[in-house]
Amino acid sequence: MSQVAEPFIRRRAVRHLEKKRVVIFGGGTGNPYCSTDTAAALRANEIAAEVILKATKVDGIYDSDPMKNPKAKRFSKISYLDALQKQLKVMDSTAFSLCMDNGMPIIVFDLFKKHNFRKVILGGAVGTLVS
Repeated sequence: MSQVAEPFIRRRAVRHLEKKRVVIFGGGTGNPYCSTDTAAALRANEIAAEVILKATKVDGIYDSDPMKNPKAKRFSKISYLDALQKQLKVMDSTAFSLCMDNGMPIIVFDLFKKHNFRKVILGGAVGTLVS
C-alpha cells in the first residue's frame, strides 16, 4: 500500500487534519478477528473524528436485507442499541459497540449513487444516521 498511501501513524493523521487535509483510512488493522468495520471505529475514535462515513452498496440500514426483501424498510435514524439488538448486519457488533461506548456517530449511505458523497459531506439527509 505504500505506493498509494502512507501507513497509519496517529500523530501524522492528526497533523494532516490540523492542516485541513482529508484523511481516508483504507484497509484493516492487520489483526485477526478484527474486521475493517472495527478498524474504522478504532481509527475514528483514535483521532476523535466527528463521524464515521460508511459508504456501502445500499442506501442505509434496513429492518431486513433489501437485496432479498423488496419490502424492507429503511431507517433514517437508529440508535446503536437498536442496531445491535435487531442484529442488523450492516456493521459488525464490535464496531457498533466501540462507536456506542465513545459516542461516535455513523452515517451509512450508498457509495454508488451519484453525488451522495458530496451530499453527506455537506450535511445533507443521506442514508441512515446511527447515534
